[in-house]
Parts: sequence; structure tokens; C-alpha cells
Amino acid sequence: MSEAIWITFAFTLGLLVKGVGLPPLVGYLAAGFVLSGLSGFTPLVVENTDALSHIAHLGVLLLLFTVGLKLKLKSVVSPEVIGGSLLHFGITCLVFTPGIHYLAELDWTTALLLAVALSFSSTVLAAKVLESKRELRAFHGRVAIGILIMQDLIALVVMSLAAGKTPSQWALLIFGLPLLRPLLYRLLDASGHDELLVLLGLLLALVIGGLGFEAVGLSSELGALIFGAMLANHPRSQELSKSLWSVKEIFLVGFFLQIGIGGLPDSNALIFALVTALVLPLKGILFFFLLLLFRLRARSSFLTSLSLTNYSEFGLIVASVALPEWLIPLAIAVSLSFLLSAPLNRLAHPLYERLAHRLAPLESRKHHPDEQPISLGDTRVLVMGMGRTGTAAYDRLCEEEPTLMGLDSDPAKAQKHSDEGRNVVFADAEDTTFWEGLHMPHLEAVILAMNDIEGKVIAARMLRKKGFTGYVIAHTGYADEAEKIREAGADDAFLTMSETGVALASHLNDQRHPVPGSAT
Repeated sequence: MSEAIWITFAFTLGLLVKGVGLPPLVGYLAAGFVLSGLSGFTPLVVENTDALSHIAHLGVLLLLFTVGLKLKLKSVVSPEVIGGSLLHFGITCLVFTPGIHYLAELDWTTALLLAVALSFSSTVLAAKVLESKRELRAFHGRVAIGILIMQDLIALVVMSLAAGKTPSQWALLIFGLPLLRPLLYRLLDASGHDELLVLLGLLLALVIGGLGFEAVGLSSELGALIFGAMLANHPRSQELSKSLWSVKEIFLVGFFLQIGIGGLPDSNALIFALVTALVLPLKGILFFFLLLLFRLRARSSFLTSLSLTNYSEFGLIVASVALPEWLIPLAIAVSLSFLLSAPLNRLAHPLYERLAHRLAPLESRKHHPDEQPISLGDTRVLVMGMGRTGTAAYDRLCEEEPTLMGLDSDPAKAQKHSDEGRNVVFADAEDTTFWEGLHMPHLEAVILAMNDIEGKVIAARMLRKKGFTGYVIAHTGYADEAEKIREAGADDAFLTMSETGVALASHLNDQRHPVPGSAT
């Protein structure tokens, strides 16, 4: 009976919250508080059962496992990610700890742990917002995700220290775990693409990582993260992450419900949450200036800091281990931060355009290497977006066009193409500063092969705005998107599936009716 009530309230309030543009987890927290309130004066009694606690714990382990799957060294080993995250964490703790100690009259240890919990930004919210805007691979998106991964690692260290567990002598075995990587790779390859893949993820995260680490006196959370990280460099790691996404999200519903069912917030909890909401802008401002310090442009610093201006569900996970009595105030603080952050992030680009004249002068004269303006030199044909379609177009054109260049917003992908002999450089087509610094004196034609419609529309518009009169062509999957691209300035936009069908029919006809004298 309790499970039916949980599901009904979680779905209803999650749907209502999603309808106004907020993450559903705000609705799950609200559902827990509503259930807690109703149990006081109605026959409906819902308690925090062992089953719900177990589901919540499984959700946390799966969250950490999927974070580990994204834990590639190249995504965090950069000065702006390591330096920005550690400096922000240190400054936040130095400022918040004495503030909480004196204003809330708490002991120093509790004040420090609360400051630590408030220093993190939401991985869930930032990733979903960036993904919805197709900006996960843009420069500012990668910096934001790198900082979030660093924060997750810091949170894990804090949780392990707060748990106070004494490892057994068998814990030394974890240093031999890298030897298991070839076996794990084989298991992942052999698991296919269906339910065995999901079961493998559950086995590694919950059984071997979770229970295995607990058995030797270590944190189960640490085990889940490490086993995820061991598979991070496998080509199918992202497929495994996506296959676990729904399972993880369902279990995390239990985590947020558990917090709300624990009790309604009192006046002190509400005051604490309101104060944290008032100081939230300071968090974003600090990120902005720290990123400027690492030579990022004002635009990248602004977009990155805005996506990190919120409090984190990881703060709640840390509190569940170290400060369970502060879970409810922190949950309200996280919810309020989402209420403020989600709509602002949807308006991030227009907001920057309004503030650019004030923020741009704050930039360093020396820019980050990934943000240098580029010149196309004697390039006559440009391919923007070097995914499968862009790469195929590039390889076909390079046979007859020596002055060919490719651009891509993923530096790692651009470097890979460069290593393979293609003339490909990093550039983010959605960055207005890229267009401001772009020189294209001999350009004659452009292929727009980016994955997202917004990138193609912006590129077509900016090309025409800069006075380019050459031929611009794009591909897309939908007729309405093709019309938008043409309206933005492209000469034509082809429907990918239609062109694929035509190509297949042409190949078939060539095989059935070969031209006399040609090779078959």
C-alpha cells in the first residue's frame, strides 16, 4: 500500500513541477513533505520504511557509478577545472563556515560540514540543462561538467571521512583493482545491448562495488564510483550509463521522497533555506571571477558559472551520512536554488548579450588556448561539425579540394581528426566571440553538419551577418528544421533520411543495371 502511495504522489507532483519548467526532483521532495503533512491529520499514514531507505541507498550508489563512468582524466585534468573547483571549494568553506557558526550558533564541525554541503553544485540540474540546450560538448559545458566531477570526488572524500569506518586489512586489495580492467572490458563487450548490459551495471555498482567495499570496511559509495571509473575509457561506457539512467532515476526518487517523509520543515529550517537562497548569487559570482582568472572569456565564464549557481543533491547525500538532522533544511535550500537557477539557465544566452558590454572588459588580454579567434586563411570550403556526417563529407571533398577545413566544438574530437591527418580545429559555432574573431577572406562554401538545430541556425545567421555570400548547405532530420535553417540564411537544407533513401536506391539501381564496361 505504501508503495502505491509513494508512486502516485511522486508522479503527480513531479509532473506538475515539470510542467512549469523545473526538474521533477523538486516535485519528489514536495511529495515527501506533502505525505508527511497529511499523515498528521488524515487516516493516510506513510512512514520512512526500511524498503524506502534501501531504495534510496541503491539510487545513491547508481548515481555515483554513472558519475564514475564519465570520470575521464582528460575531462578534469585542466587548470580551469582543477584550480577553479578547488579554489571555489576552499573559499566557500572559509567564508560560509564562520558565517554559519556565528549566525546559526552552531559548533565549528557542524558549520564546516554545512559549508561543505553548500559548496557543491547540482550535477543533475546542470547536466540536464546543458543537454537540453545541446551544450554539453561546448567549451563552457565541458568546463562545467569537469568542475562538477571534481566536486563529486570531493564529496566522496568527505562522506568517507564522515562515515568514520575503519578499513580491514583486506581493503589493501583495492590497489589491485586495475588488474581487473581487462576482465571488466570483456564482460562489457559480451553483455550485448539489452538487459544483460543493465544487469552488469547493477552487479558492478551494487554488488561488487557496494557490498564488496562494505565487506572490507570501506564506503560502498566509494566502491560504486571506482568501478564506474574503471570502465570510463571503454567505448561503450556511455551506452552503459544511458542503459542505467532510468533505473537510477527511479531509485533516486526514493532518496528524495525519504527526505520529505522524514518531517515537515520548521521555521528555523525555512529561515536557513531563505538565507542560503539570498547568498546563492555569491556562488555564481565567485565562479565567474575564478574562471576569468584562468583566462576564460567572459562569455564562457558567465555561462559556466550560471550553470553552477545552485545547490546540489550531492550536498543532501553528504548530509545523509554526516548531518542527518540537517537534511530537511538543506533539501529546502536545494529546492529553492533550483527554482531560481532553472529559469535563469534557459535565458543564459540573452542574459549574456545584455551584459556583454559590462562583462567583456573584465577578460584577460591572454585568452585560453581553446578560445583563441581563428583565421580560415586560404580555406575555400568549410565543414562545421565533424561527426559522422561531417567526416563523410570532408573525406569525400578532400579528394578534389585542397583548401578544406573542418571545425568542431569538441577539442578532443578535433585533435583526433588532426592526428588522423585532417585539417580540423576547435571552434564553437554557438559562441558569438568566435564569430567576432573569425577571418574568412577566401571562403566560398560551408557545410553545416552539427548535430543540433540551434547550432546550424546560429551558424547560418552569423555567416550572413558577417557578409558571407557563398553557398551554405545543411542537413537535418525534419522538414520544419530545414525551413528554419533556410530562413536563417542557408541556401539549402537536405533531409538526412530522404537523402539516405535516395542513395540506397541509386546503389541498388547501379547494381541491377550496371553501365556497360564499368566494374561491378
